[in-house]
Amino acid sequence: MQCINRLSRLTLLLGALLLSACDVKENIPNQQAGIIARGELRVGTLYHPLYYFIRKQGEDGLDYELARQFAERLGVRLTMVPAYHLDELFGLLDEGKVDILAAGLINTPLRRQHYRFGPSYYEVAQTLAYRKGQPRPTELGQITGGLRVLAGSSQAEWLHRLGPDYPELRWETRREADAEELLRQVAEGDTDFTLVEDTLLARTQRYYPNIAAAFTLSEPLPVAWVLEQRTDDSLYSSMLDFFDERQADGTLARLNEKYFGHIQDFDYVDTRTFLRRTEDRLPRFRPLFERHAGKLDWRLLAAVSYQESHWDPQARSYTGVRGMMMLTEDTAKLMGVADRLDPEQSIRGGAQYLGQLKARLPDSIPEDERIWFALAAYNMGLGHLLDVRRLTKKRGQDPNAWAQVKENLVLLHQPKWYRQTRHGYARGREALHFVNNIRQYYHSLQWLNGPQTDPGINTVRNEPQADSPLPSEI
Repeated sequence: MQCINRLSRLTLLLGALLLSACDVKENIPNQQAGIIARGELRVGTLYHPLYYFIRKQGEDGLDYELARQFAERLGVRLTMVPAYHLDELFGLLDEGKVDILAAGLINTPLRRQHYRFGPSYYEVAQTLAYRKGQPRPTELGQITGGLRVLAGSSQAEWLHRLGPDYPELRWETRREADAEELLRQVAEGDTDFTLVEDTLLARTQRYYPNIAAAFTLSEPLPVAWVLEQRTDDSLYSSMLDFFDERQADGTLARLNEKYFGHIQDFDYVDTRTFLRRTEDRLPRFRPLFERHAGKLDWRLLAAVSYQESHWDPQARSYTGVRGMMMLTEDTAKLMGVADRLDPEQSIRGGAQYLGQLKARLPDSIPEDERIWFALAAYNMGLGHLLDVRRLTKKRGQDPNAWAQVKENLVLLHQPKWYRQTRHGYARGREALHFVNNIRQYYHSLQWLNGPQTDPGINTVRNEPQADSPLPSEI
């Protein structure tokens, strides 16, 4: 009888434990609910001028901006968890230390075997970079020199996959580096080739103009965020909805313009000349740019001046504009500039005029895009810029998005369109070229002179810049 009682008690105890285990399992939240309960979205990333970097105003970067918006959508705080190389980055996800990875990661077959990818938010192409003056290969079989790629990268995966077709091809991987470091090694002759994304090569050519694209190995490949592979779709579903919304409301187009809109064209001779003049001319005028920049970044002001005059105080054009900032007589008079050929007066007047144009723009234009609108107005006049905004709206586009407005600048050359405006014909193509060039020069000055700042706010005051974890943060 005692044995039966003991058996009954044991049975009851085991049953209670099983029921308890079931209750615990049923109470385990799904991935998204767990993040919301924690109150924190943890995002693994890499220090990089496109993905994530730190400036004086705080965190920034394309992936950071999207991650911040996604965290806001979930109603939680965002914590960025930077890694220093790809193996470490994927290790963060494998070990459950982050919820997603957001670092310009290419969706590849090998990675899909182990991870889940969200929607693509831009595309890149695998491109072989070489040093100008060296023989240019046109396909992998012609590579005879040193080829370096990042360990664990999509480029290394690509080469492994193509290896059987090119048995003579040799390459080496680098773990403690980033893609910009490999491009620097090519530029300085430490290696002959590297394989990188076309977008990164285009950005980096502005300060290493002796590197170029030999050929492209692939069609455009999707870049996306990365999650664990799991049956729980809660976070993945929210991510799909998030990117659909950001596509529909124009956020992705705006960010694409912000980070890639100025890198399409590269002029080797112009870039070499610009870099040389940052050494032999800019130091003389830098104190003036810093002194009179006001709320603008002095490097932006310097970029405008280079576009206008190549930092030549005696510059003049056939239209009558003159000086460092190429002011018209009317603008000079309005800004209190008595001598347009005096460098300080010209820089002060140009800075004040650009600041006034920026302030006069409609409040509906996002703050981080206002400066590009102001620069277009600086070139062709505020009235013509407002005309283009009206034409943009008439065509069913967003007049507050620089990416869409700039497409319509060329309409001011066409009678069909400029007849519909208040101010008529204008050289819209010139204004587009003007703004794109300034963005390129500004980008180069950011790399040469410290970490990125808001182009509309001057935070650089001669003090050393020490808040950048990598020298490539721009």
